[in-house]
Amino acid sequence: MPGADQHDLLGWTPPQATLAFEAADVRGATLDARISRAVSVALQDAKGSRATIAARMSEYLGETISRAMLDAYASVARDQHRIPVARLMALIHATGDRRLLELLAEPMGWAVIERRQLPLIRAALLREREDELRAERKALMRAAGEHR
Repeated sequence: MPGADQHDLLGWTPPQATLAFEAADVRGATLDARISRAVSVALQDAKGSRATIAARMSEYLGETISRAMLDAYASVARDQHRIPVARLMALIHATGDRRLLELLAEPMGWAVIERRQLPLIRAALLREREDELRAERKALMRAAGEHR
């Protein structure tokens, strides 16, 4: 049994790099509909009531956000009430649900990651480039050997 300062390697599971909504949960004919559905799911999954989330958003923005506003943003039928970007940011802040960002990034082929993971990604990209250069060097050396 590992001590208090040791980790159980077999019990470790890697963190999920990309968190996304289930496709069926955010299905919609338009981007606005998908965003409304995502807001609805994020609010359902959030810790705290919609009133509490509205209060957190209000504090974050320095303006009043009501539960009724959140209800409107979460309703596909209320197509005149789309969530503005600043309020979407406040909702992400209030719920901690980065799936909302992932919904926006995914169609561009991007993913939302934690900033602390950037050096690891950069190192992996450098490793790939090193492998490419090594393969190119070997090919050039083979070609040079053929021409002797």
